[in-house]
Amino acid sequence: MNYEADHVHLLLQAPPTVCISSVINSYKSTSSRLVRKEFADHLAKFYWKPYFWSRSYMILSSGGAPIEVIRKYIQEQGTPEHAAKKRK
Repeated sequence: MNYEADHVHLLLQAPPTVCISSVINSYKSTSSRLVRKEFADHLAKFYWKPYFWSRSYMILSSGGAPIEVIRKYIQEQGTPEHAAKKRK
């Protein structure tokens, strides 16, 4: 897992029988509830609606890429090196 200012990257492994959209929705619901509970006073000035995450998400399969390549990509998110690559 890693993140940038406006999104989160998660690397999940699941059997084909698992509905990934349900996993993502559960993660978003639970994390929203925990963050809003722990930081209620601070967040109150920024979030006045009863939700924390947007409804959108994107799911990609690895397409056979080596797991270490994907893991490295996720770990580099939000680093100065990653920001420099995005500006090019």
